[in-house]
Amino acid sequence: MSTPVLTGPNGRAELSRYAEQLIRGRHATRAFRPEAVPEETIRAIFSLAGAAPSNSNAQPWRVEVAGGARRARLADALQEAHAAQRLSADFPYSEDMYAPVHQERRAAFGAGLYGALGIGPGDHAARAAYDAESLRFYGAPHAAFLFVTGDGGPRLAADVGAYMQTLLLAMAAYGVASCPQGLLSFYADTVRDELGVTEGKLLVGISFGYADESAPVNHVTAERAPLEATTAFHG
Repeated sequence: MSTPVLTGPNGRAELSRYAEQLIRGRHATRAFRPEAVPEETIRAIFSLAGAAPSNSNAQPWRVEVAGGARRARLADALQEAHAAQRLSADFPYSEDMYAPVHQERRAAFGAGLYGALGIGPGDHAARAAYDAESLRFYGAPHAAFLFVTGDGGPRLAADVGAYMQTLLLAMAAYGVASCPQGLLSFYADTVRDELGVTEGKLLVGISFGYADESAPVNHVTAERAPLEATTAFHG
């Protein structure tokens, strides 16, 4: 996918089509091929993501990228921590944080996801096993961990959220698939220990690599709420 040149009305229309394709075409990938992304591509992606906006240009993020043997050791450590229930989330999580409408959307997506995996709605053991296996990054050869530096508060976390979306779109532009995984952040101390991280609060982990297009789970579609349900325009 080549980047269009912005020159006049035709250029702006082309850029709009490119943006539409990039943003709507990006989706979470949950099955990856084993081959690694070239190092020069990874560096280009993360360099581009560094252009993300932040309040007063503070850039309150620290990013740790794992691949190769380090990624394999980290996957083992995460599964061990999960089995031992050694939770260490830097940011609190509760099902109660979701409003009923959020729960409805989550349930609809979950039905499609687990259906594609052949896991029935009442098969809690299979769902738990799939969650545990996801700590191996869905087979992705790389994983990135986004830490919030400074006081790690919600305002700074919002800036890191902007960085994350920029990173995901940069990956998509380079033909690299990704999946943000909240579960990875539930074991922040394990990540810190394995990667030697000494600052920041872990917000999210992102698995990335090349998608296995033959996997049914990669063809699950997630419906978005209509514009009127989330946005009001005041004139």
